[in-house]
Amino acid sequence: MVSWFPRLLWSRSRLAAFITSALLFSSLLAVGATAQTDDLGDSSADPIKLFERGQNAHAHGDFERAVDFYEQAIKLRPEFPEAEFQLGSALIALNRLPEAEAALRRSIALRKDWALPYSSLGTLLSRDNRDREAEPVLRQALKLDPQNTAALRALAELRLRAGDASGAAELAKRATDDKDAPVSAWVLRAMTERALGDKVSAKASLDRALQMEPQNIAALVERSDLRAAEGDLEHAIEDLKAAEHVKPADKQILFRLLELYQRAGKDEEAERTAQSLGIARRPSPAAAQGEIKVIGTAAEIEAANDADPSKARQALEILLQKNPRHALLLARLGASYRTDDPARSLEFYRRANEIDPKNPDHATGYAAALVQSRHFEDAVNILRHVISTTPNNYVAHANLATALYELKRFTEALPEYKWLLEAKPDLVVTYYFIATAHDKLGEFEDALANYELFMTRADPKVNELEIEKVKLRLPPLRRQIQLKQGVKRKG
Repeated sequence: MVSWFPRLLWSRSRLAAFITSALLFSSLLAVGATAQTDDLGDSSADPIKLFERGQNAHAHGDFERAVDFYEQAIKLRPEFPEAEFQLGSALIALNRLPEAEAALRRSIALRKDWALPYSSLGTLLSRDNRDREAEPVLRQALKLDPQNTAALRALAELRLRAGDASGAAELAKRATDDKDAPVSAWVLRAMTERALGDKVSAKASLDRALQMEPQNIAALVERSDLRAAEGDLEHAIEDLKAAEHVKPADKQILFRLLELYQRAGKDEEAERTAQSLGIARRPSPAAAQGEIKVIGTAAEIEAANDADPSKARQALEILLQKNPRHALLLARLGASYRTDDPARSLEFYRRANEIDPKNPDHATGYAAALVQSRHFEDAVNILRHVISTTPNNYVAHANLATALYELKRFTEALPEYKWLLEAKPDLVVTYYFIATAHDKLGEFEDALANYELFMTRADPKVNELEIEKVKLRLPPLRRQIQLKQGVKRKG
């Protein structure tokens, strides 16, 4: 199952807002230099007027014309850092990222005391996962302008990826100190607070984000995850249902809803959600043959099926004391602890699988817990056995694909991802994993074909992170293909 993290990279609208902040500064430069016209009064020979015309096109979203004007201005006035910066910004909007990087570096070389090009370059590098290069650039931007919110957010993301939750939280808090901080800054702050174990503050940050934008999908899903981890399944489900209302029939949201319904014991809702996903919820062999009777009072059994996860978990543990070899109770507890205590979940699933090794549901749950705990090799062995007995087990195929991919066994992972794509053609992110697997194998033509399929089907909000990575990868990939690099297609 693909994890959902808010994508906090620049969208086109956020980039436009960033550019606008630079326009005022550059316009002031232009006003002071307006008198510098050539003797013939020809604006086409005046770098300042060309720059102004570039800014006008830029502000109206005509990035191609803006680039043309900026390049003309720079040709006439080679040492023009403001034009280089604006050229870099326009090239980013056109997804011409290597050229944008070069322009921003020229701007910095010409004017080393200006924070904006450092911030823009650092963000560009971090989006390309070039974190070691990005961090000093972003820190220099903050040294020059401690309140540069774009640099604060980009550096916070970078530190969070590096496992420095404390440093990331401090930067995210500074970013939200800006009265105009966007929703994404508050979601990022919540992520850092959650990483520190401060669930109260994380919830407050998400509540703030949702006050600003009640239908923000990233904030709704992040809050759902937080609530589910606390065992508040009812409100976690409410958040996912609100997200699904904003984006109806979204497969990733529905898969998450299905999981929560199953954890909450809401069988009817789980059945309806499974049907909408095209999944047949087959009863386990043990259920078909008549599950081993549970020893316990009627009140205990009723409590074990309570909608309140804390009550259900407590009742299940009481029943397990009376039924220590009951595989279904162990599996139920494994599912209950999967999010907030993966190690305990793994142990419950292991015991269930040990007691009833022929039950594919228990084996799949155990393998999924192994994948979550990053014991990929162990998971692969179990999942291959599960698939040999239940070939259409979607969850087993999905976890096997993930385990093989993480083990960098891309040749083996590809058939699993292709199976998933055939089973669920609407799960668009699968094209991305197929493309990256081909890419890592040096099969560049196949990688390009699948990247392009992904880009034509991807959702700008749901798949924002993957989209940005693909945009950065496509230009060099196409050049590699033109140079006939990589492994050739067979046949």
